[in-house]
Amino acid sequence: MSFSLISAAHAAAAAPVTAPATNPLISFLPLLFLLGFLYFMLIRPQMKRQKEVRAMLSQLARNDEVIAAGIAGRVDEVGESFVTVEIAPNVKIRVQKGAITQVLPKGTLKSS
Repeated sequence: MSFSLISAAHAAAAAPVTAPATNPLISFLPLLFLLGFLYFMLIRPQMKRQKEVRAMLSQLARNDEVIAAGIAGRVDEVGESFVTVEIAPNVKIRVQKGAITQVLPKGTLKSS
């Protein structure tokens, strides 16, 4: 008994199956869709957030109440790269502007 159902000669004589010709644009359509999705869901919101942070840091002024690296305080002095923040009476720290995560509404911190 032979385990081969199709003889080698019969298999060799079969015509090769060719895939129908497709438009290359259709092949790249899923990739283009994925790139568009990534732009609108990840890249664009991140760029918008960075723009808001730059605007917040450029408008930083003395006596603004901020949160810098998890520490709440009042801005005492604003430099080009660093900000002096008073966290308690006569206790001041210097932090990088990038460490400021939020500007609080006026009056949030109690006056000492």
